[in-house]
Amino acid sequence: MPLSQDTLRFIREHRCDDVRSLALQARRYPSVDMPAAITQISGWQIAKEKIPAWAENEHILYPAHLSLEQCSSQATAQYKAEIITNLLHTEQEHPAQDSTPASAGTFTDLTGGFGIDCAYLSSRFGHATYVERQETLCQIAAHNFPVLGLNHISVCHADSVCHLQEMEPVDCIFIDPARRDGHGGKTVAIGDCEPDIAALEELLLRKARHVLVKLSPMLDLSLALKELKQTQEVHILSVNNECKELLILLGQTSPTEISIHCVNLSTKGTQEEQHFVFTREQEQCSECTYTDSLETYLYEPNASLLKAGAFRSIAAAYPVRKLHPNSHLYTSDTFIENFPGRIFRIVNQCSFNKKEVKENLADLKKANVTVRNFPATVAELRKRIHLAEGGDTYLFASTLNNGQKVLIRCEKV
Repeated sequence: MPLSQDTLRFIREHRCDDVRSLALQARRYPSVDMPAAITQISGWQIAKEKIPAWAENEHILYPAHLSLEQCSSQATAQYKAEIITNLLHTEQEHPAQDSTPASAGTFTDLTGGFGIDCAYLSSRFGHATYVERQETLCQIAAHNFPVLGLNHISVCHADSVCHLQEMEPVDCIFIDPARRDGHGGKTVAIGDCEPDIAALEELLLRKARHVLVKLSPMLDLSLALKELKQTQEVHILSVNNECKELLILLGQTSPTEISIHCVNLSTKGTQEEQHFVFTREQEQCSECTYTDSLETYLYEPNASLLKAGAFRSIAAAYPVRKLHPNSHLYTSDTFIENFPGRIFRIVNQCSFNKKEVKENLADLKKANVTVRNFPATVAELRKRIHLAEGGDTYLFASTLNNGQKVLIRCEKV
């Protein structure tokens, strides 16, 4: 898919422009392949935010919008590479008889896509194979990998299941099943994705010692663990407090307890990565103190923790009290700097009583509203209190352990 010099020059000169406006100017540039230029310009604009390291390389080619929308971000791809690095490091410390040194190891990405995961994961191995059934994506990958200095990756145009059945065993496999049905609608359940990982689990583990699976963040974790029998670890990955990926690491043995890693990566500001590890067994037996009153600070666990359901484990790990069994907010008189979530200073509180609302919130014109275990939606609250969205004030509507409904006015720490 070579592009003419005129088209390449146009892309360089207009890559910051509005693509909709450019599309209307095609007649002004007869020597430019405008559809191809629009795809590349639009792709670069997405990559600038999502994959900044690749956006800095002007020789990278980009696919159609849907493939870029579905691909991992640089931050999540790097985290997946860390999972494999830690796994290989552990193996080097406790080598199995059939293990291969990482520098000479082999890796296969069965669902290559744009190639971002393959690029980062494969850097831990001596040789890698990128497998993709869409020929256009294979052509893009075959162009991009050498441009990125990744000459150890072979590109294979094939169906993932067919390739899996025929391939020689490798050290590690990565697979990200398609989460769209035949009509383009999104799917979540493992059995509705293509390929069906649960049906392939045994074959995958015959072909690799380790298999890293990327699933929908909407998938119920309990269902995933029930279907995937050889789960070693779970990683729930959020970026800027938005849950992005559910990662399952499969292996040859079944541990007594499965470690669940709740991770929140930050790509904005200076906030550090938040990482909390627990097991479902620990969650069941953890002590959790509930409260009828609010203290100085309010704590909201990050999106990964909320997804994982680590509610009692959080209360056991930090000196906080939970507002209610079903209100996933915590309070404390002391400031806990390393709490894995958002921290707020409580300004005041009131009931949902009309008089109290007027006394405590009358001066508020706008606020960021969150509902946790409360008999009204965010939209209903905004309408009743006449609040616009935004600003520096945070308003939480929740329930205390004694059943009291409460509006908590806060400022972010």
